[in-house]
Amino acid sequence: MSGRARLTLASWGATLMAAGALLPLVKPATWIFTAAFVLALVSGVGTLARRVPLARPLTLLAQLAAVLLALTLFFAREQAILWLIPGPEALTHAADLFRAGAEDVGRYAIPAPDTEGIRLMLVGGVVAIGLLVDALAVTFRRAAPAGLPLLALYSVAAGLSGGGAGWLWFLLAASGYLLLLLAEGRDRLSQWGRVFGGAQRSGRPGSTVASGGPAFAPARTGRRIGAVAMGVAMVVPLALPGLSGGLFGGGSGEGTGGRGPGGTITAVNPLVSLQDNLRQPEDREVLRYRTNARDTSNLYLRLVALDQFDGASWKSSVRPIEDVPKQLPWPEGLGQDVKVTEVTSNFVASEAYEQRWLPMPYPAGRVGIDGKWRYEPAGRMLVGDDKQTTSGVRYQVSSLDVQPTAGQLAAAGQAPAKLRAEYTKVPVSLPADVREAAREVTKGARNDYEKAVKLQDWFAKDGGFRYDVEVTSGTGVQAISRFLKDKEGFCVHFSFSMAAMARSLGIPARVAVGFMPGTTQTDGSVSVGIRDAHAWPELYFDGAGWMRFEPTPSRGSTPVYTRQDTPSGEATGPAQPQQSASAQPSAAPSASESCTPQMRRLGDCGPDTAVGGDFSDGSGADPLKVTLISLGALLVLALPFVPMLWRTRVRARRLGPGGGRGPEDLAARTLAVWQEITDTAWDYGVEPDESMTPRKTAARMVRLGELTGEPADAVHRAARAVEEVLYAPRPVPAAGLAEEAARIRAGFHASADRTARLRARFAPRSAVRLRWEASARWSSVATAWSLRRHAVVTRAASLFRRTPREAG
Repeated sequence: MSGRARLTLASWGATLMAAGALLPLVKPATWIFTAAFVLALVSGVGTLARRVPLARPLTLLAQLAAVLLALTLFFAREQAILWLIPGPEALTHAADLFRAGAEDVGRYAIPAPDTEGIRLMLVGGVVAIGLLVDALAVTFRRAAPAGLPLLALYSVAAGLSGGGAGWLWFLLAASGYLLLLLAEGRDRLSQWGRVFGGAQRSGRPGSTVASGGPAFAPARTGRRIGAVAMGVAMVVPLALPGLSGGLFGGGSGEGTGGRGPGGTITAVNPLVSLQDNLRQPEDREVLRYRTNARDTSNLYLRLVALDQFDGASWKSSVRPIEDVPKQLPWPEGLGQDVKVTEVTSNFVASEAYEQRWLPMPYPAGRVGIDGKWRYEPAGRMLVGDDKQTTSGVRYQVSSLDVQPTAGQLAAAGQAPAKLRAEYTKVPVSLPADVREAAREVTKGARNDYEKAVKLQDWFAKDGGFRYDVEVTSGTGVQAISRFLKDKEGFCVHFSFSMAAMARSLGIPARVAVGFMPGTTQTDGSVSVGIRDAHAWPELYFDGAGWMRFEPTPSRGSTPVYTRQDTPSGEATGPAQPQQSASAQPSAAPSASESCTPQMRRLGDCGPDTAVGGDFSDGSGADPLKVTLISLGALLVLALPFVPMLWRTRVRARRLGPGGGRGPEDLAARTLAVWQEITDTAWDYGVEPDESMTPRKTAARMVRLGELTGEPADAVHRAARAVEEVLYAPRPVPAAGLAEEAARIRAGFHASADRTARLRARFAPRSAVRLRWEASARWSSVATAWSLRRHAVVTRAASLFRRTPREAG
């Protein structure tokens, strides 16, 4: 196998090994096979193009064309011409698919389902990195800089997974980079690795430049390079900003699984949007319903249940989801001896209310709704699938009004061990004062029911707490401790604190998020506004199931089973879906000046951004932000290498083969080599002095650079060649000038200490010419712009200037 073929194979493998860090983010991870195939196609096309051979830019264009055709075949073949050639429809479909993938990224939690949009983003991103690696390492023969995109790929994956990429993926990515370096070839590797291993002195065994002997041992030099690369890779993810929400937060996004009977689901973390909704200056209607319940005070509309408390926040567990059954299972823990009344309610959601979770009374028994909805059994929740939202939907819910007596709750037995183990977990960081407050408040209680009522009453009326929506929304253990001391907050603080304290007492608890029952209208319908957004704790009692409590003062209604007098809640006949205008929020836009507060509440002022974002997937990461962060990380990584890369490029151009053999070409080539020699001396500390002749400059280089032997003679031979082309009437071409420059560079390197070598490699002094060139170009552009502006102004002035004859 040739060296270039090994390098191609190593580039392909290194990209896939670095892409392994993305595997934990999406399940199933079958997308990696598609990416591997497309990468192999890119490598194959590059190999053929280089063997023709094609120019480097044409090789890259051929690979880009192969990528476009392959992605079209995999993701837009139905819209393409002959299933392969992308046309306008295929490009439009790809754009829509990419947009859907960006939405899925902000919606799903880790591990996200392998939706077609996410698959396109993953495959496209990995292939783009692979194309860049192949171009740098194989086409342009620069394997070392090819590590930058590999490092960026792994670092972004590690940052997005919150460090969950794991050591296995780090070792795979690092090993792939080392293989790429080793495959570049012995000569290239030894030259790049001398910074880390030290150069061999001229004339000693192992020197490639001075003696033509063998190069450094690739494995030994590769290990040294790898150690530095691994160190950088370990530090970079720590410097990346934390990303939270959706796929990039792991638990604060919302999501559904893929299509079919399987999949997973996590609930949205609604705290920020909930507080924003409560702060709205005017209420807006989000939905309206009619119900046959005589008393709607207990008809809370539940969206999600937050059942995990890790000390930093409450969030919903990752749960399996399934198709919505015609009849939902009997509620967990609800016994047959507890009185229940079936309630039927018909809902109409506002067109402006876009929510993937369906607001329903708890516990629901049957749900009649059209569209793509999925069911999560543990929380008895419905969530939209494949862009399905609540916007404008009509649905009917038959739910149970559970009416246990105080005696039944007081006599409740111990919850099942599995349920108790899951729903009584509290973080070890929960402050002692929270546990102590729970014990102090419930002192004298004889059972879990009495403890729960004491906690509720303490928050709602006996503890001196004050409802204030302006308080900072905090959900961690320190926020709970601070809330118990300051005694002011809104529903989030009350519900989260009561649930945490109940868990510390061994009572299974979770937090529900949704809406209060709303306000009854004159036509008999009930209007639920954005200010009805609410959070409340749910506690489990064996025989009754999950029961609502209301610790927030001045909000909602205290459950009847926590009061002494328990009114009956009988239902009337089943309600029928309403088609009247009063029951359906209008989405017709109107001018803000003519939009009254009542019209705003009824939703007649058009879509409301605040409502549309209510509890939606706004907690997901912004794809543009993620892209900018990734590009910024790559730029930060590349900046320190800019002087080295520029210097390498300039050296290759100066010492490369000349374009012609005429006298002018000979002089230009000789002077270019001399310029490279003076810049090499400058990199190692010998500043140029352009006032000297070539012969005096050579003597100064030898003296200040402490050159001896062959490198010193090479400097004088190069100086004589420069004098020949400058002053001789018929200059004779000097052979081997590029080799002379290499000997001189090796001599400077051998005589310098380690600090000077590192400085010459990574921060060459002659790179200041890059700044000078940029400054000169800017000055030229500024001058040209000034002259053009002056000409335009002069010409414009002449058009309006009138001669004396014209004035007369």
